[in-house]
Amino acid sequence: MSDHTVAPVVPTPALEPPYYAVVFASVRTDRDPDGYTGSARRLSGLVRRIPGFLGEDFAHTPGGLAISVAYFGDLAGIEEWRRDPEHLAAKERGRERWYERYVIHIARVEHSHGFTRT
Repeated sequence: MSDHTVAPVVPTPALEPPYYAVVFASVRTDRDPDGYTGSARRLSGLVRRIPGFLGEDFAHTPGGLAISVAYFGDLAGIEEWRRDPEHLAAKERGRERWYERYVIHIARVEHSHGFTRT
C-alpha cells in the first residue's frame, strides 16, 4: 500500500523478534482503479495509528500479484486493525469490486536480520 514514487524503496528494517507479520497477497480486477488507490493510501495511513504497528512492505508483479506485509508487535494490534470500521468497509468494497482473489497469512516471526550495502 505504500507509494514508492515519492520516497526511495527501502524494506522495513529487521526488527527484534518475536513479532507478527500479516501477509496479504491479492490479484485485482480491473474495476475502479482510482477508488482502490485512494482507499489503499487512506488505509496505509490509518494502520500506522494502530498500537503495536511496526511497519509495512508492499510489492507487485507485472502479472498482477500484489503482496503487502504489515508487521505488528502483538496479536492485539492485528485484532484492532481487523475490526477498524474503515478497514472493514474497504474489505467489503474489495470483495465487491477490486479483487479477483486474495489470501491473508498471519505468522509469528521468530528471527529477523538484514543487510545494507555501505
